[in-house]
Amino acid sequence: MHHHQSVSIRQISQGRAEQVGFYRFLENENVSMSELVKSLCDHCQQQVKGRHVLAVSDTSEVNLQSHSGRLKLEELGVVGNDRDVGFFIHPTLALDAGTGFPLGLSALQLWTRDPNRPTVKDRGGYQNLPIEEKESFKWLASAERSQHCLKTGGASLVTHIGDRESDLYEEWATVPDAFNHLLVRVRQDRRLLGQSKSLYGYLKSQWGIGFTTITIEYESRTQRMARDAKLLIRCAPVKIQRPEHLKEWDYPPSIQLYAIEAVEQTTPKGQKPIHWRLLTTHTVESLEQALQILEWYKFRWRIERLFAQLKKTGLDLESTQLESGEAIQRLTVLALSVAVATLQMVEGRDEPQWPASITFTDEQQQYLKQIAPTVQGKTTKLQNPYPINSLAWATWIVARLGGWKGYQSQRPPGTATLTHGLKRFEMMFFAWEIAQNRLMCTP
Repeated sequence: MHHHQSVSIRQISQGRAEQVGFYRFLENENVSMSELVKSLCDHCQQQVKGRHVLAVSDTSEVNLQSHSGRLKLEELGVVGNDRDVGFFIHPTLALDAGTGFPLGLSALQLWTRDPNRPTVKDRGGYQNLPIEEKESFKWLASAERSQHCLKTGGASLVTHIGDRESDLYEEWATVPDAFNHLLVRVRQDRRLLGQSKSLYGYLKSQWGIGFTTITIEYESRTQRMARDAKLLIRCAPVKIQRPEHLKEWDYPPSIQLYAIEAVEQTTPKGQKPIHWRLLTTHTVESLEQALQILEWYKFRWRIERLFAQLKKTGLDLESTQLESGEAIQRLTVLALSVAVATLQMVEGRDEPQWPASITFTDEQQQYLKQIAPTVQGKTTKLQNPYPINSLAWATWIVARLGGWKGYQSQRPPGTATLTHGLKRFEMMFFAWEIAQNRLMCTP
């Protein structure tokens, strides 16, 4: 299924026999979720040697309420609104720190939320529970589970990146070490050691150290306008104090960090200004260092694109016709590997330094070489301009199969074109494997 760009079993199957095989595989209780996740992370492990890796984590829900009438509800829970049926996923997307290129998934968590669990109000002392008993432990677990993949794979350094939900004192106190850094968007106005002002006021009182302009993408959910935003940058070293509810736990009374604030100077009418407050364990004492931190944080949007590819453009996971919650979770792991491959092709379509082996097997690259002449035109303008065996070279071929005209002056191929091209490539490759006697066919 690695290159089929849809999780509709009927669409990805080459025939009735393969369709039945997919269903049996996904419904098979002997197919371990841990083994599927391990396979996903093992591929990432092969890509990280010598790299500074940005490990970007985030949570998304898989909402299956529209199929609740035919699902085995005992295998599922409720999602964020505490009514709809589904489950949660929390992947960690590994990116190259220098370019933001997606290298794979270093960790993945899936879980269900009990619809009959007590409310926060009923739980009373929930805030005082150890972090290991809270759902927010997922952030610490992601960092811990990424260790095997990234350290074993030979990464030189890891920076764990999270949005506001991951601004946890427990994480600041336990994750950072010589190999692991943290970069998190601030969620709360923390008390600072040795300062009369709390974090927000203290940052606002700092002199600006310079400006930068960033490109903001359109966001349909919030109706955020695409624009170039000019940001004023402030930064300062800070010591955040341990929250009162953690004073009985064995956490340090304060933690040394660096804070960065980026504030949009002129905002279009009707738009909310960009205002980022970030905390990091990286040293930030200059504009250059602050801009590097902002660049790494902007790469966090790669995981939003991953979720969009998984649930909307191309894969449409929430429309699956499977009836077992466990089977849908297995399908989710497989679909995530496909979504990562699509991201890699989009990001690598103009970057010849990335090898095709990041996304394609040796056999697939061999077949790509065979079909390459058939998708090239007679003129120089319609020749594949990229080095053979580069990801850009492979993406150019797949884009041509997807209907892209091939002219460099044309808009580069997007997700829809690559999705269609990968479907065609997979069908052609499947037939080629049969012709090469690589597959055993049974009646």
